Amino acid sequence: MKITNNFGLPEAIANFARADKYTKGKADISVTTFIDSPRINLLRQRYSEGLSMDVSDMVWALFGTAVHGILEETKEGDNVITEERLYAEFAGWTLSGALDHQELMDDGTVQITDYKVTSAWSVIMGKKEWQRQQNVYAWMVKNSTNGKFKGRDVSSIRICAILRDWQRKKAEFDKDYPQSPITIVELPLWDDIDEYVAERFTLHQEVQMNFDLHDKLPLCSAEEQWARHDTWAVKKKGQKRAVKVHQSEEDAISHANSNSALAENCVVEHRKGELIRCASYCAVSEYCEQYKGWRS
Repeated sequence: MKITNNFGLPEAIANFARADKYTKGKADISVTTFIDSPRINLLRQRYSEGLSMDVSDMVWALFGTAVHGILEETKEGDNVITEERLYAEFAGWTLSGALDHQELMDDGTVQITDYKVTSAWSVIMGKKEWQRQQNVYAWMVKNSTNGKFKGRDVSSIRICAILRDWQRKKAEFDKDYPQSPITIVELPLWDDIDEYVAERFTLHQEVQMNFDLHDKLPLCSAEEQWARHDTWAVKKKGQKRAVKVHQSEEDAISHANSNSALAENCVVEHRKGELIRCASYCAVSEYCEQYKGWRS
């Protein structure tokens, strides 16, 4: 991928971005790709030569890289290992994932901590991808071919969230807001992780075969597109704010006609949904016929 510097940021920052040494190692697929949309992965393969990203869009990822570099240099006890890349095999494929921090607990189980530079909103709302990623990491510790703690059970998975937009005033007045700019988020361990891993391997292997043999791409799901669906707003005439927003036109019309006073003084406004990831956060959206079809 080509790294651009369209805003003329300091060359030291641009060079740091260009020097990113991320690799999946000698593996067929990385955990990041494993839990994500197969379509995006295949489009990246097809258009790898034409992809680009600007340094300005990588700022927070670079902060994360810097944090990982610091952790890798930090000396801890023999019961801790940082920045270890694990490999695990399934049905002829090798999966790789780099774990930030593993600690061997007194009972012989392992605690996994992943460091992320993120937003306060992500901590408040939670992110499904965090659960997916960390549960796959837990599976890898148990099933890895090379890990220091391979074969051991994982008893705890968590995120150490470094909040780039934390505000002290909000923390003082809202008990549900993160109370510190560095916050630990405990995540649930899945009982069905073996089934999830098997399903993801099967999915990626099948779509890769269809791509290689027939140049066929699967579709992204609404969840993978971060889709906000169409809504219908009941609004009083001349006002911007809605009285109520409905998920269907039928419900909106029914609400608008629910009493004569409202019916005479309101309109139903269709609000087109959004594919948030496709519009702003997907590196291959310009090559994606699914997204182009939605826009047309």
